[in-house]
Amino acid sequence: MRKILEDLWYGNICPQNDSYQPTKEKKELMEYITLHHNKLRATLTEKQKEVLEKFDDCHAELSSINEREIFVYAFQLGARIAIEVMHSDTEQS
Repeated sequence: MRKILEDLWYGNICPQNDSYQPTKEKKELMEYITLHHNKLRATLTEKQKEVLEKFDDCHAELSSINEREIFVYAFQLGARIAIEVMHSDTEQS
């Protein structure tokens, strides 16, 4: 347990990077997003491009907040499951 906590402390564990699994489905979706984003951007005025950039920034920030909240929830749920499992073992003895 100490090794895991030390790895977390020193930044050797990075769930947002370590959990990413590039799949064919994700790659294709990212290509479509990029293609359509670039097509849309090519049709915009400079002012509209600024608005799109702000939209993209806000969307990225919201995604980051959602990912953080999901991570915290999943970690807490996992801890509660582990506690319940450990507690149920002592009840059966």
